[in-house]
Amino acid sequence: MKYITYINKLILCAIALVTPLVGCDTDELRDLNINPQALPQVDMNFLFTAAELGAASAGSAGDNRYIDWRTNIGFAAYAIQQLANVSGGIAPGDKYTDNVESYNAPWEFIYGDQLKNLNEVLIQTGPGGFQEGQKKNTREASRILRAFLFHRLTDYYGNIPYSEALNGIEGNFSPAYDPQQAIYTDLLKELDEAAAAISASNPDEGFAAADLIYDGDIAKWKKWAYSLMLRLAMRVSNVDAAMANEYVTKAVAGGVFTSNDDNAWVPMSLGPSEWTNQNGISRAFAAGDGGQPSILSNTLVDMLKGANPNDASDDDPRLLILSDGVNGNKDPLVQRGMPNGLDQGLLDGYVGQVGANPSELFSRINLLMLDDDDPYMLMNYAEVELLMAEAIERGIGTVPGTAQAHYEAGVKAAMQMYAGNSSERPYGYDPSLTVSDEAVANYLAQYPYGVYEPALEMIGEQLWLSKFFNWWDAWADWRRTGYPELTPVNYPGNVTNGTIPRKLRLPTHEVAVNSDNIAAGATSPDDPTGRVWWDGGN
Repeated sequence: MKYITYINKLILCAIALVTPLVGCDTDELRDLNINPQALPQVDMNFLFTAAELGAASAGSAGDNRYIDWRTNIGFAAYAIQQLANVSGGIAPGDKYTDNVESYNAPWEFIYGDQLKNLNEVLIQTGPGGFQEGQKKNTREASRILRAFLFHRLTDYYGNIPYSEALNGIEGNFSPAYDPQQAIYTDLLKELDEAAAAISASNPDEGFAAADLIYDGDIAKWKKWAYSLMLRLAMRVSNVDAAMANEYVTKAVAGGVFTSNDDNAWVPMSLGPSEWTNQNGISRAFAAGDGGQPSILSNTLVDMLKGANPNDASDDDPRLLILSDGVNGNKDPLVQRGMPNGLDQGLLDGYVGQVGANPSELFSRINLLMLDDDDPYMLMNYAEVELLMAEAIERGIGTVPGTAQAHYEAGVKAAMQMYAGNSSERPYGYDPSLTVSDEAVANYLAQYPYGVYEPALEMIGEQLWLSKFFNWWDAWADWRRTGYPELTPVNYPGNVTNGTIPRKLRLPTHEVAVNSDNIAAGATSPDDPTGRVWWDGGN
C-alpha cells in the first residue's frame, strides 16, 4: 500500500536527519538551534506525516503505545467506566489514584513530538520560510491538525502554554499560560481560516503522498475542519453561548462529515518493527507488551444488554462487536462486565471465589479490534450527527433538520463504523463486524428518540458509546454533559474523595521548571478534582 511505503520512508528520513548531527561539535549544534532556517533540507512532507502518525500515538518520539497505555486507557477508559481493572497495568482512572506517567504522557508526546513537528512546518511554509507559498495545503492541513492537538491538550489540563508555546528555539523555555477560553477562541479562528484557505487549486507537490488521513482529499479536510469546529463549539456551549452559537452555525454551513467515509482514520502497519507504526491501543493491550487488561466495565455491558438483560432481542448490536465474549463464550445472555474500583480481595468477595480471574469471568474487548495494524480513528461521523441533534434540542446555532433525524443518523453511523468503509477508503477493524440496516432499525424502534426524558440523556449516552477506543474524548463529553449518569467508586486512599476525576495534574517536570507561570496562570486547583473552564472551572 502507498501508506505503508510512505511510513517506511519516514524511518529512512529520520535516520538521515539524525546521522549528520552525530559529528557536530557544540558550536555547530548551537548554531542550528538558533537559526530555524539552517535546515532547509528537512522535508515538510516528512514532518507532516510524522505529526499525523503522532496524533495516532505512533509518532517519531518512539514508543507507539505509551500515551494510550498511560492516559487514554489507564486514566480515561477506566474513569469513564467503559473498561475496568483489578490490578494489572497502569490504571489510576479505575480507583482515582495518582500516576505520574498518566499525567505526563500527553504533555510530553503532544508538545514534544506532534506539535513540535507541525510548528516547524508552519515556520518553514510561512513568511520568510524556505518553502513559503509552495506548500499551501500542507500548511492549512497542519493548522487543522494543530487545532485538534491543542484542543486535546487543553481539555486534559485546562489552561496551558499556547501563545508562547514551542518558542524554545527563541530562548523562551518558561512560557506563560493562556486561559482556556482564549485558547478555544483562537482554535476556532484557526479552523475557520484553514478550512477556507485549503483548496485543490493550491500548489503543493507531495501533499497527497504525505497525507495518511485523507490521501490529499481537500474536500474531506474541509469537512474535518468544520466537524472539529462543531465539536469545539459544543464543548464550550455551557459557558460561552455566543461563541457556541456563532461557530455551530458556521460549522454546519461550511459542511461537516456526511457519512462514515469521512471518518478521520490513520492507517497503521505491521512494519518496519513492533515499535514503529503499529496501533498504540492494540500494543497497550498485548500480553507481555503494554499489558493492560481488556475487561469491559459493567456500566458499558449493562447498557449494551438493554432494558431486559435476560432477553437478547433488545440488545444493542454493538454488544458482540465490542465484546469478545466471556472466556470464549459469545452468547449475548452471558456477557458480563466487571464493576470498577475492585482490587483482588474485593473481586473475590464480589464473585464469592478466592483468586478470581477477571479474564475468565467477564467480557473482554473483541480481539478482532486489537490487531497491531488496525487503523486508529481520530474522529467519527457519528459524533457530528449526535452533536447536531444536541444543538437542535438546546437551540444552539442554526442546524437544519430535526433532532430525531440527526440522532438516528448518529446511532446508525456509530453502529456501522467498525466493519469498514467504502472500497475507496476501506478503513475499519474487520468485515465481520457488520451491523445491518435492519438491526439498526430494530434497535431504534425499541428505543425511539425521546422514549425517556430528557432526550439529551439519550444523546449523551450515544456520544459516550460512539467513543469506544477514543476514551479521552468520551471523558470530555461526560464532563460536559453529565451523561451517562455514572456512579463513582470510593476506593480506599483515592485522591478525589470518591468523585470521578475531571482533569489531569500538570506534569512533574513542568512544575519543576515553570512554577512562576503555573502559579500565575494554570488552572487551579491543579489536581484531579479541578475543573477546566468549559467544565465550570476558573
